[in-house]
Amino acid sequence: MDSAEPTRRDFLYIATGAVGAIGAATTLVPLIGQMNPDASTIAAGVPVDVDLTPIAEGQVIKVFWRGNPIYISHRTKKEIDEVRAVPTNSLPDPATDQSRVKEGHDQWLVVVGICTHLGCIPLANQGNYDGWFCPCHGSQYDASGRIRQGPAPANLPVPPYKFVSDTKIQIG
Repeated sequence: MDSAEPTRRDFLYIATGAVGAIGAATTLVPLIGQMNPDASTIAAGVPVDVDLTPIAEGQVIKVFWRGNPIYISHRTKKEIDEVRAVPTNSLPDPATDQSRVKEGHDQWLVVVGICTHLGCIPLANQGNYDGWFCPCHGSQYDASGRIRQGPAPANLPVPPYKFVSDTKIQIG
């Protein structure tokens, strides 16, 4: 018998190896696939576009991004002047109003609507400073989202956002 010709045993080795490789790949594909994030997790991190056109001056709307409430406030000139007149060194968490808005868009304030004390949801256009009031523990924020009174240790955070046009923002 010539050793250069494949035998029946060689064929069985190759066939068994091929079936084993296909079986291993069939087993690994779902195991690797389950390590990918869930579709709802992927969707939660997607940027949110918000049209600012229907928001009247003085109005605050709430949208959701990554499961968090985001307040978008169309501030009046009076509100802007009042918050800019406050000396920053008198604030518990000093920050200028200009550092909390985008340049050229001073009338728009975008903040995460979660109280920095214990994670409650503050009410808009409430409290002594015409900003946000957390009824759970009494924290009060001004129209710039800065803590002015109560147990909250920090200002309402500003989420990452940008102006796509003069009337549209993208959060995230």
